[in-house]
Amino acid sequence: MKLGCKSIFTVLSKHSIKSRSFHDVRVRFAPSPTGYLHLGGLRTALYNYLFALKNKGKFILRIEDTDQSRLVADASKSIIEDLRWSGIVIDEGPIVGGNFGPYIQSERLHIYNDAIQQLLGDGSAYRCYCSETRLDLLRKEALKQRQIPKYDNKCRHLTLSEIKEKQSNKVPYCIRFKLEDFNDPVEDLVYGNVFVNSSKHEGDPVIIKSDGFPTYHFANVVDDHHMKVSHVFRGVEWQTSTPKHLLLYKAFGWNPPKYGHLPLLINADGTKLSKRQGDISINKFRDSGIYPLALANYVMCAGGGFQKEQSLKPTLETLESLSKMFNIENLNSHPGRLNPDLLNDFNNLEIRRKLSNENETDELVEIVRSMVRSKYPERNIDLDASYTKNILNWSAQRLSTLSDLTSENFNFLWTDGNVVNSTELSKDQIDELIGSLDKIEFTKKNIQTTLKSYSGKTQIKFPVLMKTLRTSLSGLKEGPGVAEVMEIFGKEESLRRIRSNLNSSNA
Repeated sequence: MKLGCKSIFTVLSKHSIKSRSFHDVRVRFAPSPTGYLHLGGLRTALYNYLFALKNKGKFILRIEDTDQSRLVADASKSIIEDLRWSGIVIDEGPIVGGNFGPYIQSERLHIYNDAIQQLLGDGSAYRCYCSETRLDLLRKEALKQRQIPKYDNKCRHLTLSEIKEKQSNKVPYCIRFKLEDFNDPVEDLVYGNVFVNSSKHEGDPVIIKSDGFPTYHFANVVDDHHMKVSHVFRGVEWQTSTPKHLLLYKAFGWNPPKYGHLPLLINADGTKLSKRQGDISINKFRDSGIYPLALANYVMCAGGGFQKEQSLKPTLETLESLSKMFNIENLNSHPGRLNPDLLNDFNNLEIRRKLSNENETDELVEIVRSMVRSKYPERNIDLDASYTKNILNWSAQRLSTLSDLTSENFNFLWTDGNVVNSTELSKDQIDELIGSLDKIEFTKKNIQTTLKSYSGKTQIKFPVLMKTLRTSLSGLKEGPGVAEVMEIFGKEESLRRIRSNLNSSNA
């Protein structure tokens, strides 16, 4: 197992801004229930949660299900379960409730309707009657001219009579927001000042779709305002949309939250994470035996935001500890690269931490016993709890996950050894060997010394004795040394196997 994440949580600050505290912090994580929660989403949720913890604020979960065509059944339930499994405490949201609900957007349509009437009333928004056919032709023509496709704002300029005619004919429409030039810098808590003038690159955006549901641009502004969100930490892909959102705040006469955009999380080879990668879902990690604290430390390692003394070995931090070390000004502005080796290291540290706690050790013992019985149903193994605990303590530094214990390399732990068909040891010599081993403290050193002494005394060549004992103990031709195997098994189990598999050959 590789150990070595130099300066795991050490990041130099990019900005010269002095550290500052925030008051009345309310952050939100707002996933769309169009699939499982993946590593990128978990990282966004964790950064929001750590920021809230650090500033004694609130963490809000909001389900953004306005894209009704892409909803996945039970996705919301799965997301909530994954967040809770990860150790994130949801202060407000579906199931837990709160003073600013509902926390599912499809249940907030009346709020959006009231808000859109204000924008239509003051002329900040308008109904667009353009058909999909016309919009598609605009896109194709722009691409033909090697231009960026954008809406030409045609319906912004409809006359009152034209509008009345379309309304009387019940022509379907969406509602668009009138973009203005935005020349001021956006203060980004991660990237510093960012300049984006949306009106130069796109037409007026749709804010209410023809099905009556709001788009992300509209709903997130209305919801963040009514839920009193103070800080928005979201993926960098939304950075270019921030001016549109700020213009919406301006149109409503509301004060916007502070924005911070999180850089991409990428694979070790530099490629982007994709939902099509089955191995980035949180469910996948859960099912493979990864512990939540290990996964949280792994994800946090790839994005910065922490200052800690340099170390050649990773250390496992609780979420509370991470929140105290977390500083938004130390977040990296370049993509965070995942290091899969670190995940194994962190999970190993979590297994070892659990073994230092008696109650958690008992839980691990029961998990391993269940796994072994499931893996080897034909062996009818009677797993003693103390024996299983010995195995866990011995193997602790060798494991990435508990399931490693049922891999081929550890198969000998769960077999009963093999009967030795022929041996130079008589029954009396076997009894003498068992008697000698029974008298000693069962450490690797003592076992090795006793076996060498016995070999000299009986004139049985030491390699022959070791081969005989290895077969009777584990059935292996090679692997850990005999003394180490016996120490792993413990005195009672080792002597039982020797007595059973050597005496049987002399029966």
